[in-house]
Amino acid sequence: MFDKILLPTDGSEFSEHEVERAIKALADDGEIIILSVASKLSATTPFQSKKTIAKMNAGFLKEAQDNVDRMAARFDERVNVKKMVVKGIPSDVIVDVAEKEDVDLIIISASGKSGLHRFFIGSVAEKVLKSTERDVLLIHN
Repeated sequence: MFDKILLPTDGSEFSEHEVERAIKALADDGEIIILSVASKLSATTPFQSKKTIAKMNAGFLKEAQDNVDRMAARFDERVNVKKMVVKGIPSDVIVDVAEKEDVDLIIISASGKSGLHRFFIGSVAEKVLKSTERDVLLIHN
């Protein structure tokens, strides 16, 4: 059993499978940290509208918050759930949060769907696996 589990979500149907595993792996008085990473765009040319980019970033932030809220709602109210939304690059943020929060386990979904793709894991999951010294449970879908 694990005392502190990081559960990153991108809102995909595959990340929902993580909930079942997290419940089984969590110690009775443990904590689940649900994390969604919001993309952040910045203007790269003078022709890009700062207002449009700000609007898009606000949308990314809302989507990330909705992802976290939707996943948190799947847990029983007796489970200690902490919700986090962070802007940045998903794999970097996941590894950074895992370190800062001193988690015991990261549960992350592979993104392969079928055929040859099922033998490959998603780029975010792969980068997390290669970048952290924390235990990682990779959920195949």
